[in-house]
Amino acid sequence: MELPNIYKGNYRIFAIPALLMIAISLFFIPQIKLGVDFQGGTLLTLSVDKKIDPTALSQQLHEDGLSADVKAFDTAIGHRLEIEIPQSSDLVRAEDLNSQFSLIFPKLSQLEIQSFQNGSTSPEYIELRAQATSMTSQMLILSGTPKQDSELNSMSLNLLQKQFSDAYSAVFKNYQTKISQTIDKHVAYSSISVQTVSPLLSTKFIQQALGVVVMSAILSIVLVFLFFRSITPSIAVLAGALADVLIAMGAMGAFGIPFTLHSFAALLMLIGFSLDTDILLTTRILKRKGEPHQNAYEAMKTGMTMSFLAIVSFGILFVLATLTHISVFYEISAVALAGLVGDIFATWGINAIIVLHDVEKKPKSQTQEAD
Repeated sequence: MELPNIYKGNYRIFAIPALLMIAISLFFIPQIKLGVDFQGGTLLTLSVDKKIDPTALSQQLHEDGLSADVKAFDTAIGHRLEIEIPQSSDLVRAEDLNSQFSLIFPKLSQLEIQSFQNGSTSPEYIELRAQATSMTSQMLILSGTPKQDSELNSMSLNLLQKQFSDAYSAVFKNYQTKISQTIDKHVAYSSISVQTVSPLLSTKFIQQALGVVVMSAILSIVLVFLFFRSITPSIAVLAGALADVLIAMGAMGAFGIPFTLHSFAALLMLIGFSLDTDILLTTRILKRKGEPHQNAYEAMKTGMTMSFLAIVSFGILFVLATLTHISVFYEISAVALAGLVGDIFATWGINAIIVLHDVEKKPKSQTQEAD
């Protein structure tokens, strides 16, 4: 049984479901939890011999000064624990101090030489030396080996730099030792996998992710505009891709799917899939001969088949991820499923309406020339 052509009559009402999904998604997007990749921190995966209550373990770790999110699950090869520890404020401060120290030290070394040759640079050298000494003192406090300012002031620059570098390394070593000792105290495990992302690296991940998204959007708009030579199809294609991403991110916030490199990759994949269906629709309406509303309906049947097959494929991956508790599969499949469902409403409820409305506004003579 063939479905009726929804683009006959008042087809604009079909934009309502997509707009409602976007509105709901905007409410949940702020609730997305950043994963270790973008937030920084440590993720430990442990194989254990017996089941462990994650709530009780989380409470025990918290009492020992280690705030952690604990998840327990069973796999085909035994029991597993995932312990996610957020970024330490000491590490964040250490990274910040290291960045500042690395920035001023070359200039400080240069000023030291110049101050011996020309006394006019001495005030600037003294001020910068005081900053470097203060940063070293703060780093030593973070490492648990504080020293008097008088002792630091008497050091040469090379020795001061060594003190700073050693203290910086000690901050990270102390952090890792604290985690290891606390985990060993409460959990007996047969194997452990540790993933640690520093604050600096997580910041770079965020910057690179934003750069990829911006570049993808610009290239998509340019390519669509060059192909159709019209601004409206470009806006429609971009609106469809943006709606897909917003709906997928709304699902991430609603169902607790963390924003990691894996879920980010799934979002990029959704942009590509959205462009595929949007360009299919726009090409059928603008380039194919025939009545535009019928062409849109024919494109929808083809596109819905593509979407259904993709949903089935990622649905199988989602079931597999649920059974095996493999977080990579879960994040990719869950985001993809949400985005693919959103693409159905966005493409055929928003993109199609924008393009058809644009075609209807054109004089019939232009439409016939296009045909």
